[in-house]
Amino acid sequence: MELWQGALKQIKRVIFDKKLAVNSFQGFFSLFLVGISLSVLIAACSGGDTNNSANSGSSTSPGASPVAANKQDVEVTLVSFAVTKAAHEAIIPKFVENWKKEHNQTVTFKQSYGGSGSQTRAVIDGLEADVVHLSLAGDVQKIEKAGLIQPGWEKEVPNNAIVSKSVAALVTRDGNPKGIKTWSDLAKDNVKLISADPKTSGIARWNFLALWNSVIKTGGDEAKATDFVTKVFKNVPVLTKDAREASDTFLKQGQGDALINYENEVLLAQKKGAKLNYIVPDVNISIDNPIAVVDKNVDKHGTREVAEAFVKYLFTAEAQQEFAKIGFRPVDETLAQTKSIADKYPKVKNLGTVNDYGGWSAVDKKFFADGALFDKLQVKNNKK
Repeated sequence: MELWQGALKQIKRVIFDKKLAVNSFQGFFSLFLVGISLSVLIAACSGGDTNNSANSGSSTSPGASPVAANKQDVEVTLVSFAVTKAAHEAIIPKFVENWKKEHNQTVTFKQSYGGSGSQTRAVIDGLEADVVHLSLAGDVQKIEKAGLIQPGWEKEVPNNAIVSKSVAALVTRDGNPKGIKTWSDLAKDNVKLISADPKTSGIARWNFLALWNSVIKTGGDEAKATDFVTKVFKNVPVLTKDAREASDTFLKQGQGDALINYENEVLLAQKKGAKLNYIVPDVNISIDNPIAVVDKNVDKHGTREVAEAFVKYLFTAEAQQEFAKIGFRPVDETLAQTKSIADKYPKVKNLGTVNDYGGWSAVDKKFFADGALFDKLQVKNNKK
């Protein structure tokens, strides 16, 4: 039955995603072949299920893929951006326990964390992730374009696949000696800012967009926005490879007067005992982090059902509470409206989104592609 359901899903994708031209001879012939393949597959499934039951003495576990169902242990590879590590390490054991109870199958997770851009390239280059949780939708789209994720992944789970979210925060030194209160203060000549590199880090792209957004949302034009981000990045002595390294550079190595980072990263540091001065600017950007199943890999590994179940579990209140504990703003609206959560996360009065700027394809092309605005401002600042 599972094989039949998987086959039906794939055939639907062939029909709808590929948009076969039914009124043409080629389209009719393609659909004819699909029909023949489906008939053969149904017959094979009927015989296969009977044989498997007879040989194993038990029926296939519901929710397990044809390959994974025959294994006592299943391994899922999760590739994520750096600052989600604490959340996933709390969530995964809960999922594993639930899956074991419901399916009598042990699931283990291989986990990889790093800059979102670096993780994206690693998956495209051969890191066989079953699930990717990345900093921005543009990175998932790159994996899709590489042929590893099928189109429509955003619609297969709730909230357009945005499973965690945050806003940008400005962290300052104790007592805030440089008087940093707003985005504009980061362009002052006497301020040194620590940020990750937009070429390797998703958070750095969000940082850049937050800076750009702060000008546009307050009535400035693109010329003013360009001048502003150029001045700000002139004040960056070092670009780190990811958000976690940026935090370490500022907090542990003592470099810089200010740090731009995820609000959740700041709250996590506080939870671990760090005493931080930080501001969540009223003009801000909604930092939306998507999740997706890597279709080509889960089908190769036979882990589709386990991977899909894990992704869906991340949207439950139980999992979202774990994200909230380490500083992410819940995507579960009921949870977000509880007093404890509302008190923890101040409302942002003027919140922009990536869609305000045309989505990630347009943003990447305009700002972060080779030779685009970020490269130009680095050249202007004599940093490239």
